[in-house]
Amino acid sequence: MPLVKIKEKFQVTLPTAVREKAGVAVGDVLEAKVQGNKITLTPKVVVDRTFVEKRLAESRDDAKAGRVYGPFGSAKAAVRSLHREARRLKKR
Repeated sequence: MPLVKIKEKFQVTLPTAVREKAGVAVGDVLEAKVQGNKITLTPKVVVDRTFVEKRLAESRDDAKAGRVYGPFGSAKAAVRSLHREARRLKKR
């Protein structure tokens, strides 16, 4: 079990084996939780809210303009539709 030491400014260095196993890299964001005397660090993805809102607005505009597919009765039907559309675009 790798041990880490708390430095002067309460910083810790994650051992290489731990970083690699968790799949974290420089600049990644970790969520810190405390449960009793246990600290858990969990990798998190941060999403830019303005990007998400922009993409949602675009999808609403597409739906209003009729640029949508479906509804589909099953996942299999949706996949068939995607394959048909891919073949159609490939022919261009």
